[in-house]
Amino acid sequence: MIGTGELRDHQARCMPHMAMLHMLAGDVAGEQLPPDAAEQIARATSAILAEARAAARAALAALADKNSRSASVSLLTARQARLEHAAEDAVASAREAAQSGNLAALRQRLQRFEVLTSAMWTVQLSVWEQAPGSGR
Repeated sequence: MIGTGELRDHQARCMPHMAMLHMLAGDVAGEQLPPDAAEQIARATSAILAEARAAARAALAALADKNSRSASVSLLTARQARLEHAAEDAVASAREAAQSGNLAALRQRLQRFEVLTSAMWTVQLSVWEQAPGSGR
């Protein structure tokens, strides 16, 4: 069975990647974009997406009730898709910013990814709380 500790471990492994994205967004505000920003963003978002997927699988595995599991699969799948789309947008925006200088759009995309990541952890914790013996 999964516990909040396991979910928190997945989330903790994302923190260095989130910090890097946050720093890039701050650098963007100062009008400085590293030449390899798109690659940095792609690596960070990929690592975060992998942890989010692993946490979702673990949370779903803990659900015994078939109805709860089905509803949770739908919810987590939709959230994961939004997060993946936001990651793709952030990488594309970094590539565009490197050429066109549209740094405001990049900052907005990075902030959106950060918000959606936070929402994903909240949803996963909620799914876990439905599991038997979750200690609610």
